[in-house]
Amino acid sequence: MPKLPQVSGDALIKLLQSLGYEVLRQRGSHVTLSRSGPPGEHRVTVPRHKTVAKGTLNDILAQVAARTGVSKHDLLDRIR
Repeated sequence: MPKLPQVSGDALIKLLQSLGYEVLRQRGSHVTLSRSGPPGEHRVTVPRHKTVAKGTLNDILAQVAARTGVSKHDLLDRIR
């Protein structure tokens, strides 16, 4: 697995929106997105910071990969 890049919260939100996630709300600097699919609704909260912490990015990408069927490696390629 390649090293995780430094990604802004806005870039991560754009990636999720391209996968069918919709913004539900924003509270402070955190944005909640939702996507409905066959296994049910999936919600994810993204910190809208200048740089998302690597552990947080890894966790969000793992959740999204499990729900959408897109591999984590492909998600990383899309975000770069």
